[in-house]
Amino acid sequence: MTTHEKDQAGQGGQEAAPPPRTHVSAAGLRIRGWTAGMIRRLLGEPDLRRTNPYFRTAPQSRLYSIERVEAAERSEEFKAVSAAAARRSAAVKDAALRRRREVLARIAAEPIDVPVLAPDRLAALAVEHRDHRDRGREPGSGTPDSWKVDYLCHRLARYDGILDELSGRTGRVAAEQLLRRRIHTAIARTYPELAHECERRSCAQERGPSPG
Repeated sequence: MTTHEKDQAGQGGQEAAPPPRTHVSAAGLRIRGWTAGMIRRLLGEPDLRRTNPYFRTAPQSRLYSIERVEAAERSEEFKAVSAAAARRSAAVKDAALRRRREVLARIAAEPIDVPVLAPDRLAALAVEHRDHRDRGREPGSGTPDSWKVDYLCHRLARYDGILDELSGRTGRVAAEQLLRRRIHTAIARTYPELAHECERRSCAQERGPSPG
């Protein structure tokens, strides 16, 4: 095959391989297992800074030479620092999971004391609570049963303090779902006539945000 034929084959066949990357971003380094502290300690200043082509006001991308990154990754210091970072990450995850289990266990064991009220008294307080909640805005929709459950959940809001221990942490959603489910179960047990509304809310909670 002549040189001309080879050129034609190259043009008509597979596309030429893209040139090898020469730099990696800070985000790319994180994918490779680097932490921000490791980057500062082992690489220091970036080799290039590139302006974001879509958002000129965004911070410049920091790019590090692949050759320098790979050399650092072969060093004993990188291996030691990487191992230490992995241990810290595992310890943080273990602590978060332990805390999550502790809070879930506490919620599961916490007695839910639903106030016992005469039917007329509960109905009156439920309407009063609805009116106070909707003051200054369009009245919300709902039924007498939903207003009663709203009011009883409001009376049981003190249990939300348990969730504060998981604020911003892994497990908050699961803990809140368990607490709401236990509250709805306790209300249904105390007021069987509200069992259908409580079951409706528990089912809705499994699908998304709780309505009460």
